[in-house]
Amino acid sequence: METADPRNRLPTERETPFLGLVAGVIGLAVVVSVLPLADLAERPGLLPAAFWTMAVLAVGCDARPFVPSARRQTAAVFPSTCFTFAILLGWGLGPAVLVQAVAVAVSGVRLGHAPWRTTFNAAQYTCALAAAYLVLRLGPGGLFDGGRLGWTDVLAVGGATVTWFVVNYGLVSTALRLRFGGRWWPAVRQGLPFELLSTGSLLLLAPVLVTAARATAALIPLVLLPLFAVYRMAHLSDEQEQLAALDPLTGLPNRKALLAEVAEQVHRHAERVARGEPGAQVALLLIDLDRFKNVNDALGHAVGDRLLVEVGARLDQVVDDRDLLARLGGDEFAIVAGGLDGVDEARELAARVVAALTEPVSLDGLPLDVGGSIGIALFPEHGEDYATLMRHADVAMYDAKHRNDTVAVYAAESDHHSAERLGLLADLRRVLEARPAAGQLVRGGDGAALPPRLAAGPGGEHTPPGDPGQGTDPESRSGGTAAGRWWLPRRRPRPTPTHPDELLNRILTGADPVRRHSGTPSRRPPAMTSVPVTSSSAGADGSGTTAPTGQDDTPQARPAKAGDQAAEAGDQAAEAGEITMYYQPQVAIATGEVVGVEALLRWRHPRRGMVDPEELIRVAEQSAVMRLLTYRVIDDVVAQLAKWSAAGITLRAALNVSVRDLHTEEIVDRIADRLTSCGVRPERLQLEITEGALMADPRRVLATITRLHQLGVAISLDDFGTGYSSLQHLRRLPLSEVKVDRSFVLGMADDADDAAIVRSTIELAGALGLRVVAEGVEDERTWRLLHAAGCDAAQGWFYARPMPADELAAWLARYRPLSPVPSPDAEIPRRHAR
Repeated sequence: METADPRNRLPTERETPFLGLVAGVIGLAVVVSVLPLADLAERPGLLPAAFWTMAVLAVGCDARPFVPSARRQTAAVFPSTCFTFAILLGWGLGPAVLVQAVAVAVSGVRLGHAPWRTTFNAAQYTCALAAAYLVLRLGPGGLFDGGRLGWTDVLAVGGATVTWFVVNYGLVSTALRLRFGGRWWPAVRQGLPFELLSTGSLLLLAPVLVTAARATAALIPLVLLPLFAVYRMAHLSDEQEQLAALDPLTGLPNRKALLAEVAEQVHRHAERVARGEPGAQVALLLIDLDRFKNVNDALGHAVGDRLLVEVGARLDQVVDDRDLLARLGGDEFAIVAGGLDGVDEARELAARVVAALTEPVSLDGLPLDVGGSIGIALFPEHGEDYATLMRHADVAMYDAKHRNDTVAVYAAESDHHSAERLGLLADLRRVLEARPAAGQLVRGGDGAALPPRLAAGPGGEHTPPGDPGQGTDPESRSGGTAAGRWWLPRRRPRPTPTHPDELLNRILTGADPVRRHSGTPSRRPPAMTSVPVTSSSAGADGSGTTAPTGQDDTPQARPAKAGDQAAEAGDQAAEAGEITMYYQPQVAIATGEVVGVEALLRWRHPRRGMVDPEELIRVAEQSAVMRLLTYRVIDDVVAQLAKWSAAGITLRAALNVSVRDLHTEEIVDRIADRLTSCGVRPERLQLEITEGALMADPRRVLATITRLHQLGVAISLDDFGTGYSSLQHLRRLPLSEVKVDRSFVLGMADDADDAAIVRSTIELAGALGLRVVAEGVEDERTWRLLHAAGCDAAQGWFYARPMPADELAAWLARYRPLSPVPSPDAEIPRRHAR
C-alpha cells in the first residue's frame, strides 16, 4: 500500500482534463465569493457573538479531522462543515466562505496537503456553499428575522442541504475520476454510504445549531457532544469496513479487498494502455503453499494457523508499498502489482516470493519446509476483469503444480476448462444423449441401418415391439399409443428392413461383378479370410487424427420421422453435430494381407467443423461424459461387428478405453451385455489400453483387465515405450499385442535412436510371444525397415487413410496384397557408440 498520498502530486501536462477542472473550480469560487467577501469587509463589527463562537469551533475542530483508512474514500470528515453551513444559514455567503477557507487551510497544514490541493479544496467548498445559498434565496428570507419558521423555510433549508452535498461530493468524485481513471459511477456509489452517514449528519446538525444560536450563543458549545457522536459513528463505520476487508487470522486484506484493488488497478491502467504509456500492465500472482495439508494433519490446525501468520509476514516484506498482498483463504495468497512493463517484472516478483518461502519456518524449535506454486496472469493480455484474471492465475498455478515447477504464466493451451471447452463438453453430452426413440430406424456409426435385433440402446430401451426382452411401457406395446388412451390415433408400425445391412449389401454388390450379376451374396475373397479389425475411440495412430480432404462422414441415409420424441432427439443431435467412426486398415508386413482396421472416432460439430480427436478426449476425459462416449463407441463397434458378420465378413475389433473406464468394472458388464445382445463372440473384440492408464491405479485396473481376459476379450498395450514400468506390464498383464508408438516409427528411417527403440521393442515382444503393430507408417522406406526388423503389422497413410465403413468395404473389395522385396534401403540405421 502507498505511504504517500498520490493526490498531492502535481498534475502533469497529460492530465489536461483534471487541470481544467481545478482551474475552473478555483476561478468560479473566486467569482462567486468576491462580492460577499467585499460586503463582509465593510461590516465586520455587525456579526454577533454566536458567529464568532461558531467560527472558533469550526477552525478548532478541523485541526483534527477524521481521515478514513479505506483506500477509495473520496474525502475525510471535516467537523467545520456543520459550523460553516450554519453560518451560511444564519449570516449569509461571505462569512461562511471566510470561515470555511480558514478551516481548510488549518486542516491542510495538519494533513500535509500540497498548497494547490488546499486551494482547490477551499474553492470546492466555496462552490458548494454558493450553490446552497442560491437555493436559500428562493425561500422567504433569513432565519434571523425574528419570526416563526414556516414550511417554506424548512423546504428551503432542506433543498440547500441537498444542493451542498451534491455539488461538493460531485466535484470531489469527478476530480478523482479525471486524475486516477476508473468508472465514475461505481466510484461514486462505493463512497456514497460513508459520505451520507458522516457529512450528511454534519449538515443536518446545522439547522439545529442555528436554532440554538437564536436563543443564546451559550448553547452553541453543546453541539460538541453530537459532533463527537458523529465522529465516533464514522470511526466505527470505517472499522467495520476494514474488518470486512481483512483476514482475521493474518490481518492481511481478504478476497473482498483483492477484488476492489484489482478493479481499481484495471480501470486505472486501462487509460495507460489506451494512451500507449509504459507501465500499463497489472500482474495478479496466485500463491498456493505446498505440503501445508501435511502440517495440519501431523501437527494440528493451531500450528498450521501459526505457519500461515508467519508466511503472511514474510510475503508482506517482499511486496512493495504500491502492491497489495491478500490472503484468499486456506493456504492461498495473492499479490496485485501494477505499473509493470511486461511478464519479466512479474517473474522477478514471483522469484522474490519463492526466495522468501525457501527458508524453513521454525515453530517451537521444529523447522517446517514450506514451498509454493505461483500462477501469474497479466492485464490486459490475460484478462480485463477480476474474474478472468483470477481464473487464469488459478489455471497457471495448477499448471505449475502439474509440471513440478514453482512459477507458471497463464497459457491458453493449459486451460482445460475454458468457457469454450465447457460449451464443447455440453454439446458432446447432447449428441451422446440424443438416442433414437423406440420403433425408430437405428443407424450405426457409418450411417447404415441396424437390423431390429441390433438396434437396442443401452439397457435395451430400443428393443423392437414383439421382442421378449422389451420393456413394459404400454405405449411401446401398442405401437406408439398408450394403453387406454382411446382418443389418440393409433400409429401404424413402420416396416423394418429385411436385410441386416442394405447399404453394405449395395456396396459389395456394386464392387463384386459375380455378386452384381447373380444378385446373391458371394463368399469373401481368400485374402480377406478372418480379417481382424482394430478400432479405438480416439485414434492412437496420429496419422488418423484428421479426415482426408474432401471426405464426408455424414450418414448417407437418414431415418424418417417417427413421432415427436424422435424429432426432438434428432433436433438435439443436429444442434450438437454428429458422431461417427472412420476406419484405417492394418496390414501384415510380410504378406500384405489386411489383418486389422483401427476405428477412429470423429465428431463433426455444426460450428467448429471436425473436432480434433485429441481435444475431444481432453474435454471428455475429466468428466462423466467420458463414460457416455466409451459406451457409445462400444455400442457402435459391436453393432458394426454384427453387421459385418451378417454380411459374411468375420472381423475382430479393438477399442481404446480411458483410465476412467478401467477404474470400474462396469465396462466389463457393458461389453458382455452388448456382445450377448448382438450375438458377437468375445474373442472378436479387443481392448487397447495405455501405460498411463495402468499407472493411475494399478490394482483396480488389473482387476478390470483380468475380468476382460476371462470374458475372452483380448488386450493390446497401446503407445508402448511412452509410459512407465513397461517391462513389468509385459510380464504381469494378459496381453496379446503391443503397439509401437508413432513417435518412434516416424523417425526410425533417419534417427538411429528411434530405430534402436523400435527394433528392441519388436525383439522383446517377439520373445514374449506378443504380436507387434507399428503406427504411423507413411512412406515405403519405413515399411521396408519394419519388415527387416521383423514387425508383424503396420498402419498409416502409406496403406490407406481413415475412411467411413461404407468406403472401407469398397476398399477391401478392390485391395490386392503387396509384399516387400528385400533391398539395400531396408537396413536399419545403427547408432554409434558414445
